[in-house]
Amino acid sequence: MRDHTDLQTMNERSLAQQTAVRRATFSPAETKELRRFSIWEISQFMFDVAADTLRKKLAEDPSLPQGETEEDGRQRWFTLEEINELRRRVRLRGKSLLPRRPKGRATRIAVSNFKGGVGKTVVAQHLANAAALDGYRVLCVDFDPQATLTHSMGLVEVKEWNTVWGIMCRDLCREADRIAASYDDPDDCPYPASDELPEDVQSIGAQRFQDFIQRTCWPTIDIIPSCANAAFVEFASAQYRSMHKAWSFFGCMDRYLSELPDDQYDLIIFDCPPAIGYQSLNAAFAADILYIPSGPGYWEYDSTTSFLGQLGDAMQDIADGFDSLAEDAGLSLPKQFRDIKLLMTRFEVSNPLHAAMQGAFRNVFGADVCHHPIEMTRAVEQSGRFQMSVYEQDYRQMTRETWKRARQSFDAAYQEFKATVLASWPEGAREKELIDG
Repeated sequence: MRDHTDLQTMNERSLAQQTAVRRATFSPAETKELRRFSIWEISQFMFDVAADTLRKKLAEDPSLPQGETEEDGRQRWFTLEEINELRRRVRLRGKSLLPRRPKGRATRIAVSNFKGGVGKTVVAQHLANAAALDGYRVLCVDFDPQATLTHSMGLVEVKEWNTVWGIMCRDLCREADRIAASYDDPDDCPYPASDELPEDVQSIGAQRFQDFIQRTCWPTIDIIPSCANAAFVEFASAQYRSMHKAWSFFGCMDRYLSELPDDQYDLIIFDCPPAIGYQSLNAAFAADILYIPSGPGYWEYDSTTSFLGQLGDAMQDIADGFDSLAEDAGLSLPKQFRDIKLLMTRFEVSNPLHAAMQGAFRNVFGADVCHHPIEMTRAVEQSGRFQMSVYEQDYRQMTRETWKRARQSFDAAYQEFKATVLASWPEGAREKELIDG
């Protein structure tokens, strides 16, 4: 027979293994540091220019960042901050190196599906990293209590009140007071005000807006992190909802992000848990675009089908149940996405079953299926194993062709993602209508 002590012993052994993994992937101080990037990478994968052309630009203007030269003097390596300065100051072929960014607030993308293991976190991480290397400012929101995205961004010590749960507590307090104030006599309000909520909710709800946003090892990626202790959010949220039945619990993240200055970020990417609950519904109702990763097997197809149906039903139930309360709560119902995309992951080009499933997906979902799947390569396997994206991996640690193939797969998926985002931006959509018209 086994009891709780067995679980505790297993936990201790696992924590010891976590420490070993961190030593292998983080610096000695257990701080993850973003590596430098070579002129070859910058010219070929970021600026799309010959390396000699970039070297010439650097030689002509010594005030530009010059990078760090290897001992043999053959290669220069640049930090992302230096690369971004080059983007701001250098023009190539008469064109700016800064990415296109329509006016308005940041676009929000939820990476979500039912099934675990389809690569939601890998997709969210790589899209965020690729966007940062493209010159965009990114905010990640980790809704998943497994906190894999949080760990991959270099955060290992996170308190539960600094997660989405804290944002939901803050929102409950603010909404409770707003609803109470809407009555001529607050005493007539049948719902509790913030000072009548549990003390832990009040104390967490008193946090400042920016307290939830943490820096990462990437200079242009911030994150609202998660942690294992945040796993009880679903239980706590159900309890809070029973206390305050007029609280539009699904709108917490949308209201929170609406407080952000429009120009603080360009993209906001959500990594969602493999379930439909309070956190995933918050992600869905805050998102402009829904990105659904799916593996190339029948069970992934089956799970994706269930996910679409159950998410659709849940959103309809909310639209019907909260329609009269939505406008005052700052929400628009029924929820509308600017776009929905399905992205195939762990795809093997030479596998006939994968090709057949890709055809099935396209037959059913048509243009909603991304053209460029994420291919399964050795570099992709290592990215999950060591919590390092392909972009973070140094190509000198493997054959350059292996790394290049993986990078090109993610770059193709990112370029398609970027096109979707720009076309869905209200300003970008208007531009497309003018061109098509």
